Amino acid sequence: MQAKAREVYVPPVLQDLRAGTAELHIALEKRLPFFSDTLDLPAFKRLIAAYYGFYFPLENALQRSGSVPDDFDLTPRLKTHTLRGDLQALGLAPASLENLPICDQLPVIDSSAACLGVLYVLEGATLGGQILRREISARLGLEADNGAAFLDVYGAATGRRWRDFIEYLGNRPMDADERNAVVLAAQTTFSCFERWLECQEVLA
Repeated sequence: MQAKAREVYVPPVLQDLRAGTAELHIALEKRLPFFSDTLDLPAFKRLIAAYYGFYFPLENALQRSGSVPDDFDLTPRLKTHTLRGDLQALGLAPASLENLPICDQLPVIDSSAACLGVLYVLEGATLGGQILRREISARLGLEADNGAAFLDVYGAATGRRWRDFIEYLGNRPMDADERNAVVLAAQTTFSCFERWLECQEVLA
Protein backbone atom coordinates (compact mmCIF):
# COMPACT_ATOMS: atom_id res chain seq x y z
CA MET A 1 0.00 0.00 0.00
CA GLN A 2 1.42 3.37 -0.99
CA ALA A 3 2.04 5.90 1.73
CA LYS A 4 -0.19 8.93 1.36
CA ALA A 5 1.73 12.05 0.33
CA ARG A 6 1.96 14.54 3.17
CA GLU A 7 -0.25 17.51 2.42
CA VAL A 8 1.52 20.85 2.73
CA TYR A 9 -0.53 23.55 4.39
CA VAL A 10 -0.79 26.71 2.31
CA PRO A 11 -2.12 29.75 4.22
CA PRO A 12 -5.29 31.33 2.74
CA VAL A 13 -3.52 34.57 1.75
CA LEU A 14 -1.00 32.63 -0.34
CA GLN A 15 -3.76 30.56 -1.95
CA ASP A 16 -5.56 33.81 -2.82
CA LEU A 17 -2.38 35.44 -4.17
CA ARG A 18 -1.47 32.50 -6.39
CA ALA A 19 -4.98 32.25 -7.79
CA GLY A 20 -5.37 36.01 -8.17
CA THR A 21 -2.06 36.75 -9.89
CA ALA A 22 -1.31 33.62 -11.94
CA GLU A 23 -2.71 34.93 -15.24
CA LEU A 24 -1.10 38.37 -14.86
CA HIS A 25 2.24 36.79 -13.95
CA ILE A 26 2.22 34.42 -16.93
CA ALA A 27 1.13 37.17 -19.35
CA LEU A 28 3.93 39.49 -18.26
CA GLU A 29 6.53 36.72 -18.21
CA LYS A 30 5.73 35.88 -21.85
CA ARG A 31 6.41 39.49 -22.88
CA LEU A 32 9.67 40.05 -20.98
CA PRO A 33 12.50 40.00 -23.53
CA PHE A 34 15.21 38.26 -21.50
CA PHE A 35 15.07 35.18 -23.76
CA SER A 36 14.45 37.08 -26.99
CA ASP A 37 16.90 36.66 -29.88
CA THR A 38 16.88 40.44 -30.31
CA LEU A 39 18.14 41.15 -26.79
CA ASP A 40 21.61 42.71 -27.10
CA LEU A 41 23.55 44.98 -24.74
CA PRO A 42 21.78 48.22 -25.76
CA ALA A 43 18.37 46.54 -25.41
CA PHE A 44 19.33 45.14 -22.00
CA LYS A 45 20.45 48.60 -20.91
CA ARG A 46 17.08 50.06 -21.97
CA LEU A 47 15.30 47.27 -20.10
CA ILE A 48 17.22 47.90 -16.87
CA ALA A 49 16.56 51.64 -17.25
CA ALA A 50 12.82 50.84 -17.50
CA TYR A 51 13.04 48.65 -14.38
CA TYR A 52 14.75 51.53 -12.58
CA GLY A 53 11.99 53.88 -13.70
CA PHE A 54 9.46 51.66 -11.93
CA TYR A 55 11.36 50.46 -8.86
CA PHE A 56 12.69 53.90 -7.90
CA PRO A 57 9.29 55.59 -7.42
CA LEU A 58 7.61 52.44 -6.10
CA GLU A 59 10.23 51.84 -3.41
CA ASN A 60 10.05 55.51 -2.46
CA ALA A 61 6.26 55.18 -2.19
CA LEU A 62 6.64 52.12 0.04
CA GLN A 63 9.02 53.97 2.34
CA ARG A 64 6.82 57.06 2.51
CA SER A 65 3.54 55.20 2.89
CA GLY A 66 3.70 54.62 6.64
CA SER A 67 2.17 51.21 5.83
CA VAL A 68 5.22 48.95 6.16
CA PRO A 69 4.50 46.70 9.16
CA ASP A 70 6.59 47.62 12.21
CA ASP A 71 8.07 44.12 12.44
CA PHE A 72 9.10 43.97 8.76
CA ASP A 73 12.57 45.17 7.74
CA LEU A 74 12.18 46.71 4.29
CA THR A 75 15.65 48.26 3.94
CA PRO A 76 17.63 45.12 2.94
CA ARG A 77 14.99 44.34 0.31
CA LEU A 78 15.26 47.64 -1.61
CA LYS A 79 16.64 47.28 -5.15
CA THR A 80 16.90 50.84 -6.50
CA HIS A 81 20.54 51.26 -5.45
CA THR A 82 21.48 48.01 -7.24
CA LEU A 83 19.68 49.05 -10.43
CA ARG A 84 21.46 52.40 -10.32
CA GLY A 85 24.81 50.60 -10.00
CA ASP A 86 23.98 48.32 -12.94
CA LEU A 87 23.13 51.28 -15.16
CA GLN A 88 26.40 52.98 -14.29
CA ALA A 89 28.28 49.73 -15.00
CA LEU A 90 26.49 49.59 -18.36
CA GLY A 91 27.83 53.04 -19.20
CA LEU A 92 25.04 55.41 -18.21
CA ALA A 93 26.46 58.71 -16.96
CA PRO A 94 25.19 60.00 -13.57
CA ALA A 95 23.60 63.04 -15.25
CA SER A 96 21.70 60.77 -17.66
CA LEU A 97 20.55 58.64 -14.73
CA GLU A 98 18.84 61.63 -13.16
CA ASN A 99 16.94 62.29 -16.41
CA LEU A 100 15.52 58.78 -16.92
CA PRO A 101 11.72 58.52 -17.30
CA ILE A 102 10.01 57.68 -14.00
CA CYS A 103 6.65 55.90 -13.70
CA ASP A 104 3.86 57.91 -12.09
CA GLN A 105 1.09 55.28 -12.34
CA LEU A 106 1.75 53.18 -9.25
CA PRO A 107 -0.30 50.89 -7.03
CA VAL A 108 -1.97 52.60 -4.07
CA ILE A 109 -0.21 51.73 -0.80
CA ASP A 110 -2.68 52.74 1.88
CA SER A 111 -2.46 49.80 4.29
CA SER A 112 -0.06 47.13 5.51
CA ALA A 113 -2.03 44.63 3.39
CA ALA A 114 -1.45 46.72 0.25
CA CYS A 115 2.22 47.06 1.15
CA LEU A 116 2.59 43.28 1.42
CA GLY A 117 0.78 42.76 -1.88
CA VAL A 118 3.28 45.02 -3.65
CA LEU A 119 6.19 43.27 -1.94
CA TYR A 120 4.86 39.86 -2.97
CA VAL A 121 5.36 40.86 -6.62
CA LEU A 122 8.77 42.50 -6.08
CA GLU A 123 10.12 39.61 -4.00
CA GLY A 124 8.78 37.06 -6.47
CA ALA A 125 10.55 38.89 -9.29
CA THR A 126 13.79 38.65 -7.31
CA LEU A 127 13.38 34.88 -7.02
CA GLY A 128 12.72 34.64 -10.76
CA GLY A 129 15.85 36.68 -11.44
CA GLN A 130 17.97 33.60 -10.76
CA ILE A 131 16.88 31.98 -14.04
CA LEU A 132 17.32 35.26 -15.92
CA ARG A 133 20.79 35.77 -14.42
CA ARG A 134 22.08 32.56 -16.01
CA GLU A 135 20.59 33.47 -19.39
CA ILE A 136 22.07 36.98 -19.38
CA SER A 137 25.44 35.66 -18.26
CA ALA A 138 25.54 33.13 -21.11
CA ARG A 139 24.13 35.47 -23.76
CA LEU A 140 25.66 38.85 -22.93
CA GLY A 141 28.52 37.99 -20.61
CA LEU A 142 27.05 40.14 -17.83
CA GLU A 143 27.53 39.29 -14.17
CA ALA A 144 26.94 41.04 -10.86
CA ASP A 145 30.07 43.17 -11.29
CA ASN A 146 29.46 44.50 -14.81
CA GLY A 147 25.77 45.31 -15.17
CA ALA A 148 23.56 42.43 -13.99
CA ALA A 149 23.68 42.64 -10.19
CA PHE A 150 19.93 43.26 -10.06
CA LEU A 151 19.28 39.75 -11.36
CA ASP A 152 21.22 38.30 -8.42
CA VAL A 153 20.60 41.03 -5.86
CA TYR A 154 20.34 38.64 -2.88
CA GLY A 155 23.04 36.26 -4.11
CA ALA A 156 23.17 32.96 -2.24
CA ALA A 157 20.46 34.20 0.15
CA THR A 158 17.80 34.44 -2.59
CA GLY A 159 15.92 31.26 -1.72
CA ARG A 160 16.06 31.90 2.00
CA ARG A 161 14.88 35.52 1.61
CA TRP A 162 11.88 34.33 -0.43
CA ARG A 163 10.99 31.63 2.10
CA ASP A 164 11.32 34.15 4.94
CA PHE A 165 8.96 36.55 3.18
CA ILE A 166 6.38 33.86 2.39
CA GLU A 167 6.54 32.60 5.97
CA TYR A 168 6.07 36.15 7.28
CA LEU A 169 3.11 36.71 4.96
CA GLY A 170 1.50 33.38 5.80
CA ASN A 171 1.85 33.86 9.56
CA ARG A 172 0.36 37.35 9.59
CA PRO A 173 -3.23 37.34 10.92
CA MET A 174 -5.60 38.62 8.20
CA ASP A 175 -9.34 38.69 7.71
CA ALA A 176 -10.98 38.29 4.29
CA ASP A 177 -10.93 42.04 3.57
CA GLU A 178 -7.20 42.26 4.29
CA ARG A 179 -6.50 39.24 2.09
CA ASN A 180 -8.48 40.89 -0.69
CA ALA A 181 -6.41 44.07 -0.24
CA VAL A 182 -3.17 42.07 -0.52
CA VAL A 183 -4.33 40.41 -3.74
CA LEU A 184 -5.62 43.65 -5.26
CA ALA A 185 -2.31 45.41 -4.57
CA ALA A 186 -0.39 42.52 -6.13
CA GLN A 187 -2.64 42.53 -9.21
CA THR A 188 -2.29 46.30 -9.56
CA THR A 189 1.50 46.06 -9.23
CA PHE A 190 1.66 43.54 -12.08
CA SER A 191 -0.65 45.68 -14.24
CA CYS A 192 1.19 48.95 -13.56
CA PHE A 193 4.55 47.31 -14.24
CA GLU A 194 3.43 45.80 -17.54
CA ARG A 195 1.88 49.09 -18.71
CA TRP A 196 5.07 50.93 -17.77
CA LEU A 197 7.35 48.51 -19.60
CA GLU A 198 5.03 48.68 -22.59
CA CYS A 199 5.12 52.47 -22.75
CA GLN A 200 8.92 52.29 -22.48
CA GLU A 201 8.84 49.94 -25.52
CA VAL A 202 10.99 47.24 -23.93
CA LEU A 203 8.55 44.30 -24.03
CA ALA A 204 8.69 41.57 -26.64
